[in-house]
Amino acid sequence: MREELLAIVERNSRIDLKELAVILGVEEIDVVNELEAMENEGIICGYHTMIDWEKTSIEKVSALIEVRVTPQRGQGFDNIAERIYKYPEVTSVYLISGGYDLLVTLEGKSLKEISGFVSDKLSTLDSVLSTATHFILKKYKDHGTILAKKYEDTREKVTP
Repeated sequence: MREELLAIVERNSRIDLKELAVILGVEEIDVVNELEAMENEGIICGYHTMIDWEKTSIEKVSALIEVRVTPQRGQGFDNIAERIYKYPEVTSVYLISGGYDLLVTLEGKSLKEISGFVSDKLSTLDSVLSTATHFILKKYKDHGTILAKKYEDTREKVTP
C-alpha cells in the first residue's frame, strides 16, 4: 500500500482522503495513519503547489546553475551544498554526476538579479571553482505536469 499511496499523493497531494482509501481498498483511518507515519519518518517531506508563473502578471525568472566545487576532506560536498541551499533564492540543490558537481536551481525577479546572485554570492564561496548559468526560457513539463498544451484547432471544417 505504501508505494501506491506515495505515487498517488506525489501526483495529487490534494486528493480527498476518502477517495484515496477507495482507490487503495483500505479504510480512511488507515490512509490517515500511514500518511502521518510517513511524514514522521521524513519520507513525505512536504506538500507543494505548482504554479505556471507565465500565466500571472508576476515577473519570475528561473535558472539552473551548474557548480564545480572542491570537496572538503571528511565532508565531501555536504558543507558547500548546505551553504548554498540556505540562500532564500535557491529552490533546490542536487549532487550530480558529470562535468559539474552540484546543480542549483534559483528563482528571482530578473535575469540581472539571478546573474548578481551567481557572481556576488555563489561564485565567491571558497569551495566554488566555476559555474555555468542556464536560464529557463519556457517550461513544457514540470514535476510530471504538462504546462505547454499543444494548440488544437477547434474551428469547424468547411468542405465544398
